[in-house]
Amino acid sequence: MNLSSILVYTSTNNLEVLQSTLCSLPGIEVHHQCHDSGRLILIQEAVNDKAEMDGLRTIKALPHVLAAEMFYHYVDNEFEQEAEELSQQIYGGGKSS
Repeated sequence: MNLSSILVYTSTNNLEVLQSTLCSLPGIEVHHQCHDSGRLILIQEAVNDKAEMDGLRTIKALPHVLAAEMFYHYVDNEFEQEAEELSQQIYGGGKSS
């Protein structure tokens, strides 16, 4: 699982419309918006690096987006490792406890 914070700039006139559009995207949560400056801070959850970068490209291509940049990125592979271990136990002949 990848988590990233994305800063998005728009005009103050388009803030509400863009926020609504962003909230409709899968894995996106608008965490904060500044009505005075047209800035939005998003949290994006993605399954891997490719999906994370695809999400950022999608956001950058939206109407009313003046700029969008990722400023924080976190990867948690714990769930992937647990799933791999479980898969090995079930399908790979691993010993179960």
